[in-house]
Amino acid sequence: MKNTRMRAGKAPIKILLADDHIILREGLSLMLREEKDLSVVAEVKDDEVVKLAGELNPHVVIMEAMTPVTKGVEAAKQILSTCPGTKVIVLSMCNDTPSVLGMLRAGASAYLPKNATFKELLEAVHAVASGRTYLSPDITGLVVADYVHRMSNSGAVRASHLTEREREVLRLIAEGRRTREIASVLGVSSKTIESHRRQIMEKLGLSTIAALVKYAIREGLASL
Repeated sequence: MKNTRMRAGKAPIKILLADDHIILREGLSLMLREEKDLSVVAEVKDDEVVKLAGELNPHVVIMEAMTPVTKGVEAAKQILSTCPGTKVIVLSMCNDTPSVLGMLRAGASAYLPKNATFKELLEAVHAVASGRTYLSPDITGLVVADYVHRMSNSGAVRASHLTEREREVLRLIAEGRRTREIASVLGVSSKTIESHRRQIMEKLGLSTIAALVKYAIREGLASL
């Protein structure tokens, strides 16, 4: 069924479609042209997308991540540098973490696998044309998993930078002990404990006692 909606008071969304697979490119172009609020301004091979984007200044570029990944990343960067108002949608068979994150960091506004439905691609086109981002469910799961992994590793790495004495001081701080109490327990001066606390905060990138306590509990250095 043809889409009869038009963006109120706006011209159709101009799309530049790039893919080395001619049948896929032509078939997708025919489907997009059926949409009243979309206009396919050109269909090109992957290695022509940067040049054509600069010449046509489309609203949206639909492109492959390309292999190796750096080719797609560089192409996306050049497109966005030349045409700041253009949005890049990646429609790719390369759905591994490096490909996805590389293209998103390069500035892509949407990422979909090639087994996505046409309806989903239309949702992505309208989302990015409206200034929003769009990730297919599978891609979202991958990005979230990578974020969680990096955050957990970040905490472990930062904690490993602490000396045994600093970890002990952090544990006592998290237990609510005052500086004098900690100094007495460890047999050192209050100034030494204050120095340890400053070093701990610097190493962990934290600025308040409350943040230190939360960190210690989260990392298992202390308990509630």
